[in-house]
Amino acid sequence: MRLILQRVSRASVRVDGEVISSIAAGLLVLVGIEKGDGVAEVERSAVKLSELRIFEDENRKMNLSLLEISGSCLVISQFTLAASLEKGRRPSFVGAAPPTQAEPLVDLLVERLTSKGVSVSTGRFGAHMEVELINDGPVTFVLDSHPERIS
Repeated sequence: MRLILQRVSRASVRVDGEVISSIAAGLLVLVGIEKGDGVAEVERSAVKLSELRIFEDENRKMNLSLLEISGSCLVISQFTLAASLEKGRRPSFVGAAPPTQAEPLVDLLVERLTSKGVSVSTGRFGAHMEVELINDGPVTFVLDSHPERIS
């Protein structure tokens, strides 16, 4: 499971020209589910997302979590995060989980974040989406449940 976390002032997602979700301050989370991912990766990611201290305190230090700022989370499934660019000129998606495996895990991540008290909005799984955001900082992190894969 590979997640791109972007600290945002605001973010929204459109499908067919219609805004289907939007958030104010918080995290835009792009989620790539890979073959072999399961409940354990989702559980670890939900804890990390809700408790990661990447928001500024009164001293402008990254010292506050999403929960501590009462921030929201916009979760967008993005299978291209599981792509390999190692060979050739075209991405290989052999490492991406099939939609029948990926969608329930994305739904579970949303459920786990919600159960931790995070306000969560989502994109639409499998749809062509337009994501708009104001990256606050800019602050962007990669969270990979298989860190040995990062080169």
